[in-house]
Amino acid sequence: MFFRLLFTSLLLGSTIILQLSESPSPLAKPLLVLYGLIAAIFLLSFIYAVILPRLKRALIFIYIQIAADTFIVTLIIFVTGSFSSIFSFLYLVVIIYSSMLLFRKGIIIMAALCSIQYGIMVDLEYYGFINPFVMEGNFTAVNYPGGHVVFKILVIMVACFAVALLSSLLSEQIRKTKDELLALEERVKRVEKLAYMGEMAAGMAHEIKNPLAALAGSIQILKQGIRYQPEHDKLMQIVLRETDRLSTLVNNFLLFAKPPAAKVEKVKLNNAVAETVKLFEKDGSCFGRISIKEDFAPDIWVAMDPIHLRQVLWNLLLNAAESIAGKGRIELKIYPLKNNYAEIMIADNGCGMSRELIKSIFDPFFTTKTNGTGLGLSIAHSILESYNTWLEIESRVDEGTAIRLQLKRTDPPTSA
Repeated sequence: MFFRLLFTSLLLGSTIILQLSESPSPLAKPLLVLYGLIAAIFLLSFIYAVILPRLKRALIFIYIQIAADTFIVTLIIFVTGSFSSIFSFLYLVVIIYSSMLLFRKGIIIMAALCSIQYGIMVDLEYYGFINPFVMEGNFTAVNYPGGHVVFKILVIMVACFAVALLSSLLSEQIRKTKDELLALEERVKRVEKLAYMGEMAAGMAHEIKNPLAALAGSIQILKQGIRYQPEHDKLMQIVLRETDRLSTLVNNFLLFAKPPAAKVEKVKLNNAVAETVKLFEKDGSCFGRISIKEDFAPDIWVAMDPIHLRQVLWNLLLNAAESIAGKGRIELKIYPLKNNYAEIMIADNGCGMSRELIKSIFDPFFTTKTNGTGLGLSIAHSILESYNTWLEIESRVDEGTAIRLQLKRTDPPTSA
């Protein structure tokens, strides 16, 4: 809106100064129209500025503004000579800046508007229905042969659509690059945060693990050495149970902080995933209430530690199952990608997550579950990081979540 005012003031202002140098009267008809155009543009900009803070649907407002600009450009061209005007390039300016705000469909619509308006205006001029204001030394379309007029109309139309296609390609590429950079920035921040927490956590976990082992061993000795009493035995069972739970939590934390060294081997992806799914279907979190649909492309091999692969898949399947209240479904897909990659997708029809929640789900101990530890996704992310890959998450509240991970494909092992 600001640059429209600035551009209009410079362009039409310089045109008025040029006209004044050639016309003795500042109230000549072409100048009056230019005065009116400038006033109308300033008035429109004021109205836009008033409406802008109250907007709820910005896209419609953008369409209205740019469409109005195409009509204003047509008026400018008409006032400055129509067919002989030097300002027909303004259509291209409108199309170029529309690519900053609209996607390809909207840009093509604006190119079509510009082409249609120019074609109708020149046709009406050629057949004598309208008489444009002609600057001194210029001619109207009537003074040219029909073929010349048609040729210029086609040139303007082709230019409009060519600029629309090129600018839409460039703007989409810029948007895509920007999104990739933002995603990469988020990953870098996440990795730095997890690395810092992992270093600190590893030392703490080791310090906690040793006293827990000593505590559990002492309770076991006391339990065997004293006379059986139901109340004392119950308290000892509680201590042992909670000690085991803390020990499991510490082991998971160590797995997150420092995943065990990988024993990389060639793994047939569909077989490894199918085995993990078969085990998971018998787990209490899945059995009897979750149906799992499999769609695996055959003969995809990856280089990965099978234990790491099962750990990642188990954590992701467990999260998917726990996000479903009552009965539901989980869908697993394996399919090849370009550049010799393969993708695993795990989708559920659970409760889903908001954008704000997605930003925090990889943080250790962050969980929305009553009995969760908040380490499942952190462990999966930490393991995948060692393979130079990561998780991509798409989720909608009350609709479900889809998690994707990409793995580098490898050649199958050669037979003996």
